[in-house]
Amino acid sequence: MSYRLLFSLFVAALPMMGADLHAQVLRTVQQSNSLAKYSPQDKARPGICMEILRAVEQQDPGLRFSGLDQQVPLRRVELMLGQGEVDVFFCLLRSAQREKQWRYLPVPLYRIQHVVAMRHGPGPEPRELSDLVAASRRKPVVVTRGTVLAASLLEAGVQLAEAASDHEALQMLMLGRTDMVYGQDLNLLRNIRESGLQDKVRVASTVFNAENQYLAVANQVPVETEQRLLLALTKLYGDGRLKAISERYR
Repeated sequence: MSYRLLFSLFVAALPMMGADLHAQVLRTVQQSNSLAKYSPQDKARPGICMEILRAVEQQDPGLRFSGLDQQVPLRRVELMLGQGEVDVFFCLLRSAQREKQWRYLPVPLYRIQHVVAMRHGPGPEPRELSDLVAASRRKPVVVTRGTVLAASLLEAGVQLAEAASDHEALQMLMLGRTDMVYGQDLNLLRNIRESGLQDKVRVASTVFNAENQYLAVANQVPVETEQRLLLALTKLYGDGRLKAISERYR
């Protein structure tokens, strides 16, 4: 994001600075099976999205988030957002289908890369989508269920299998049910470390795509509240706190 755009976001949020910033509670949840985003058992590293959420609360002490005792799978998160059962969710990738159901604030929370995890060994790394197509003819490439990462793979003709989580996908890799797991770099790297697979699994060097994660806002959330969230995130982006949080997980 350019400084010009950042400044325009700050200006757009200025009307809220003179408003009565009363206490407000917004409903949300944690995403299950995504250790890089939410890891409630790890007090030192509770997940990028949880840390960003807490930073928003610190930036605007009148904003609070409820529902963090719930951990739900990604598809359930999407349903809850679309049906108005939650007000916001940290953090989601954008897609055309998702943008029909809720709004996104324009401040990028952090950036992820699409990469492939493989077993250690002499085999060549995939360099382009055609390599994944060829590999999937032998064994399907595994992706985590509910993510939007699979769209480009399906369009290219890659044969896919789904796993409930990155942890399960890596187990499928170790059992030989697949030779490649396609996913987000931060999620795969953390699951590899947490599972003690550093000597058995590697992440290939090719980056197939890169995308930003954003704050999703349900349609029932008032514009004034959206501006308040925008103001907090703009300040966190501008002073480098969002970047500092994401760097701790790389």
